[in-house]
Amino acid sequence: MREAIKMVVFDMAGTTVNEDNIVYKTLQQVINHIGGYQLTLTEVLEHGAGKEKLQAIKTVLKNCLNIVDDQLAEQMFQSFLQALENAYEVADIYPNSNANELFAILKEMNILRVLNTGYDRKTAESLLKKLNWVVGQDIDALITASDVPKNRPYPDMIDLARANFAITDPTGVVKIGDSIIDIKEGQNAGCALIIGITTGAHHANQLKSANPDYVIDDLLEIVPIIEKYNIPSQVV
Repeated sequence: MREAIKMVVFDMAGTTVNEDNIVYKTLQQVINHIGGYQLTLTEVLEHGAGKEKLQAIKTVLKNCLNIVDDQLAEQMFQSFLQALENAYEVADIYPNSNANELFAILKEMNILRVLNTGYDRKTAESLLKKLNWVVGQDIDALITASDVPKNRPYPDMIDLARANFAITDPTGVVKIGDSIIDIKEGQNAGCALIIGITTGAHHANQLKSANPDYVIDDLLEIVPIIEKYNIPSQVV
């Protein structure tokens, strides 16, 4: 009898948080300003979405411009952190469609709700504050890129989330995100279900190219997926 779902690990921007791509728009602006480039937002999203942001800059520079320069990337990263902090002070940030509703349903189902993100903890916590989401109330935990040695697509953030709640078997976990690297993270972590959602960085065909178990358009579609998956574990 397989493990029932005990935890859902959600990406933040584009999955549970609607911030109109402010992160990647800021990343694009900083890279172009410092380097004198003309990268498009589509290019930045394609190569940087979901990653820890210094790594995102390095990947964008390498894949789009054939540039490998750690010093330049670090300069851009430090400028990005300040620019993003300034942008978030004035930006309108909202829960993604049906995020609050889903969190409430999962709580009733006794399923843990964990957010994980390529943001550092300071940035992620500032987002939670703007959204009025409280750990222990609206969600059960927040795991950030700065909490672990290795970031997506490595499974460290999901492994830490499991450890925090003494979940030894990754087949009790669902991972959902809006980018290919979210899907790869879930696969590397051995999650029972890996779900792509079309509300953020990557469109359906891009998500499907990473072979998730499902691609959905709305967060509430997760509920019947979990209910269907859990049926065998309820049979005696």
